[in-house]
Amino acid sequence: MPKQRIPKVILLIESSRASGRALLKGIANYAHHYGPWSFYWEPAGLEKAWPLLKTLDADGIILRDVDKLDEVLAFGMPAVVVGHSRPEVSGLVNVITDSAAIGRMAAEHLLSCGFRHFAFVGYAGTTLEHTPWSKLRQEAFRERIVQAGFTPPAEYIISQAKTDWANERRALAQWLDSLPKPVGLMACNDDCGQQVMEACKLANITVPDMVGVIGADNDEVVCGLADPPMSSVGINFERAGYEAAQALDGLMRGLKRVPQKIVATATNVFARRSTDVIAVEDKPLAKALRFIRDNARQPMSVEDVARAAGLSRRALEKRFRNELGQTVLEAIRRARIQQISQLLIQTQMPISQVAEALGFADFQHFARYFKASTKMTPREFRKKFGAHPG
Repeated sequence: MPKQRIPKVILLIESSRASGRALLKGIANYAHHYGPWSFYWEPAGLEKAWPLLKTLDADGIILRDVDKLDEVLAFGMPAVVVGHSRPEVSGLVNVITDSAAIGRMAAEHLLSCGFRHFAFVGYAGTTLEHTPWSKLRQEAFRERIVQAGFTPPAEYIISQAKTDWANERRALAQWLDSLPKPVGLMACNDDCGQQVMEACKLANITVPDMVGVIGADNDEVVCGLADPPMSSVGINFERAGYEAAQALDGLMRGLKRVPQKIVATATNVFARRSTDVIAVEDKPLAKALRFIRDNARQPMSVEDVARAAGLSRRALEKRFRNELGQTVLEAIRRARIQQISQLLIQTQMPISQVAEALGFADFQHFARYFKASTKMTPREFRKKFGAHPG
């Protein structure tokens, strides 16, 4: 009996960022369960791998949308393209990020901090990188802020074509200094967020008291290097890597039903010190928001929040509507759902224990409470946003 051929897969995915490492982890996880596969991995990218591509006799490839993409695809092997620098490639399986959800999630977080002024910093496209994802995040962020009843966010776009970061940082610092304070600011990704926080230091602007900063990708190294540590929207790149490998497996097998688009979903906000602020001048209202934030893992009523704020329920409700455009109950529910989501995504804790940890005595009530906000059961949510299908 002839020995079965082990598929050989080329991976042209960098590992210098958490997103790339998570994609690779998801790919490896799929291969572990449904392989074996043989990998040729070149973290330095296509430039180094190019001379070898014709000699590797590969069965499939997963790669970033690099400059020579067309030449690679001319080899005719099954391919999955991970988008970053260009729009989706027609006729191929594309891995994209849910930039609209990322922008909305960042806006929701800054709104919950009590900010009344908002800003966005993104990346300009270049001839090498079009950054469509930055524009999409900007548009979704703006739309949610306006929907909440606030002035459209101020916007600053960093030109990546410029090599003089010192001058760019000074210009960014001047723009930050001109903003009304306090301001909640979304950066298009964590790298951009770190640049914003460097510019804040140059302008003697304190984070988070004057500018609350949130990025995207949740690269723990980049977020940890920021001072203070930076809040960020988490993106499920590991799950996307798993599904990319699954799609490539289908292509290599000649299956007809292979998804043409794989979405790296926004999961939840990883809140750190860069947004640890209650940005409202009304002291009782600030006390109420702080109480909700500090006690989000246990049941609370509107009356509990009113007592903490030193106000009647009626007075508290009026201030929430006038100042924040939401009810007290909506603020409580948002904070509670955020805590549930974190436990479902970040732990393997049984769902019944998640309910217990959040103070729900009845599991059915817990499931209904969660579904009313997310349109998903806790199990569906974990399946969708967990590291891999299960």
